[in-house]
Amino acid sequence: MQNRATTRAKSEKTPLWLGLASVALPFIHGIAKLSIRGKENVPASGPFILAPNHYSEIDPLIMGVAMYHCGRMPRFLAKASLFKVPVVGGILRASGQVPVERSGSTRTADPLAGAADLIAKGHSVIVYPEGSLTRDPDLWPMRGKLGAVKAALAHDIPIVPAAHWGTQHVMPRYGKRISLFPRKRIDIAFGEPVDLSEFAGRSSDAAALAVATDRVMARIAALLGELRGETPPAERWDPAKNDQTETGRF
Repeated sequence: MQNRATTRAKSEKTPLWLGLASVALPFIHGIAKLSIRGKENVPASGPFILAPNHYSEIDPLIMGVAMYHCGRMPRFLAKASLFKVPVVGGILRASGQVPVERSGSTRTADPLAGAADLIAKGHSVIVYPEGSLTRDPDLWPMRGKLGAVKAALAHDIPIVPAAHWGTQHVMPRYGKRISLFPRKRIDIAFGEPVDLSEFAGRSSDAAALAVATDRVMARIAALLGELRGETPPAERWDPAKNDQTETGRF
């Protein structure tokens, strides 16, 4: 597995990625100590969907670094507005990130349509199945949306659950400032690909997608429970049932 991962890493670590890593890695390792388990569960080659939990604005950077250490280059679905920011937009486009258009709280296009090209090229795509930062008051994963599972089934690729704990000490939920000192500990776990074989060919079946998504969210919650040493809630938080909007602060 290690040899395969190394071979894949060499093919994906282009000069651009190495340049980005030369900035991101020292910064992240300077403010946090990452403890990563389950690297063997990250496919060494070929496309797959990575589905992590999400409760801090810095989560993508932390998961990106974790993926880099697994020998895979992270590619995300990012807000389209970020692509309009000078320099930042150029880096996002050059590194293969996927813009997602939004109009208010409603998406104006299929947010996963842009990921199809990355999947066709054999890349991994990180999709946050919750759709936004969790609304759960205790930072457990909330209800999942169907997009991540739909993409995995539509393209017949694995979906790998992941969880992390500790990023809230670096940047709290909806926080805009990064805590640099003291150095924080962040635990990250990659789980085995979720078995969705019974749902094969049902990427347009809403009922099947809902069941499959719940299965993925259960695995993410279980991984987070292991990292926290706690038992996840039996029922995941649902913003609609708690008078909360789907996006933005609350």
